[in-house]
Amino acid sequence: MSSIQHMVTFSLHAGKDNEEAERFLRSSLEELSAIPGVQQFQVFRQVSAKNEYDYGFSMVFADQSAYDAYNNHPVHVNYVRETWDTRVRAFQEIDLIAYS
Repeated sequence: MSSIQHMVTFSLHAGKDNEEAERFLRSSLEELSAIPGVQQFQVFRQVSAKNEYDYGFSMVFADQSAYDAYNNHPVHVNYVRETWDTRVRAFQEIDLIAYS
């Protein structure tokens, strides 16, 4: 099986381009990229007027087992409960594998 590209675009309750949003992005980068199995973690700012979301995260997992381990990792579970669910207003998630 090929690697999994996991992406999420989102908007924050705090809005965009402010100190609270910057703190959220920095702390998310530090926390999530340190979880075993996470590769190529990137943070993005949306620039297209065609998309309603303000920011994005992207990361790669070697395979489904690495992705499952990430989803069940205590740091990720706590992050979702304590940080994501309380600060993110809306989001869209997508998981892709390369077409061959």
